[in-house]
Amino acid sequence: MGKFMAPYLYLAFAILTEVAATSALKYADGFTRLLPSIIVVACYGSSFYLLSLALRTLQVGFTYPVWCGVGIVLISIIGVFFLGEEVDIGGIFGMGLIIAGVVVMSVFSKMGNA
Repeated sequence: MGKFMAPYLYLAFAILTEVAATSALKYADGFTRLLPSIIVVACYGSSFYLLSLALRTLQVGFTYPVWCGVGIVLISIIGVFFLGEEVDIGGIFGMGLIIAGVVVMSVFSKMGNA
């Protein structure tokens, strides 16, 4: 793995593990179910660890908004397609704004430069 790509891969896996944790949180039922609760703790722990590795190189002003924004959009999509949650035009518009913000920060800002 190239030195330039490593922090972005850490960030990508931090996002994926955060989304897995949040998905499992729904099934942990207030931490009353053991297996989903273990998944929540393990995935959130992994996510924060991977996020800390990304932050060794990337700026927090870029990394945290991308981590949050992409996570929000992914968990919203999971909610709609796998948990039967409804989405309306406001939700779609809001997610579009989040995606636009992540793209603008990634493409047009120097904040994400490693």
